[in-house]
Amino acid sequence: MVLDEIQKVPHLLDEVHRLMESRKVRFALSGSSARKLRRGNVNLLAGRAVTRQLGAFSASELGDAFDLDLAVQWGTLPIVAANYGSAADILNAYVNTYIKEEVREEAILRKEPPFLRFLGIVGQMNGQVVNAQGIARDAAVPRSSVDNYFSILTDTLVGCFLPAYRAAVKVREQTHPKFYWFDGGLARAAAGLLFDPVDRLWKGSSLETLIYQELRVFNEVRQKHRAIAYYRTAAGAEIDFVVETQKRQGSNPPHVVCIEVKLAEKWDRRWELPARSLAGDSRIVADRMFGVYGGERAWHYDDFDVLPVREFLRQLHAGAVF
Repeated sequence: MVLDEIQKVPHLLDEVHRLMESRKVRFALSGSSARKLRRGNVNLLAGRAVTRQLGAFSASELGDAFDLDLAVQWGTLPIVAANYGSAADILNAYVNTYIKEEVREEAILRKEPPFLRFLGIVGQMNGQVVNAQGIARDAAVPRSSVDNYFSILTDTLVGCFLPAYRAAVKVREQTHPKFYWFDGGLARAAAGLLFDPVDRLWKGSSLETLIYQELRVFNEVRQKHRAIAYYRTAAGAEIDFVVETQKRQGSNPPHVVCIEVKLAEKWDRRWELPARSLAGDSRIVADRMFGVYGGERAWHYDDFDVLPVREFLRQLHAGAVF
């Protein structure tokens, strides 16, 4: 039995529990917000339910229908991927519906305009390190409101934080998380860029978003349960994604896979330096190092694999990345 939008009638969970116990009925419960369930002091089926996350379409699901350029520009939400010709209107309606149904009707906010300013700012900074104080200043809201607004986005599953990887190396490391929308098209809608052409900088962050969500989908579907983070030193050297394939245990160092993402059609070998630097530390074992770029040819440079986006995604979903 499938119940969609369970958060709208949370007390149905008592009946779900009863039917699970008395009749052994199997349920699939879906919803777009955990806030109302937590606030309502309802039956959360502890120990009886397994949690899974559903994102936008992945490249493996779309198969031959996957179009990288359209995915970078408009995302891969099912309704969008089925009708890219109307992507701007669909995404615009999606954001407006989200604000109305998830925010206004659930009375999460006392004032809507500050949250709308916050949405625009966070849409623009998709994939960037979170500076909550700066966001509060630009949105003209208290610092505490920024934390609350981010919790709304994460609880309603439209975005998530990418933590900084603590490699325990000698240099000072970045510790603030990044924030990624779960879909690049949704970030574009929140930023108010649906009806304007986007530049290469924005497309670059959208490609990072696409790769991150593909990593999350694979991690979830294959039940790998691997920690995904980014790495940046105080000097600015950055690795877009670090997947920890084996945690540190006693004297055994952690194992990681490093992934650098670039929109460029030609690979610059200087982009390999942060990953090679991390891999060169004796307290870290780099199982694999990847460069993902917008070109068409695959390269291999001394344990560093440079792959076109489509080839990287093929290898990822085939289980060859981690």
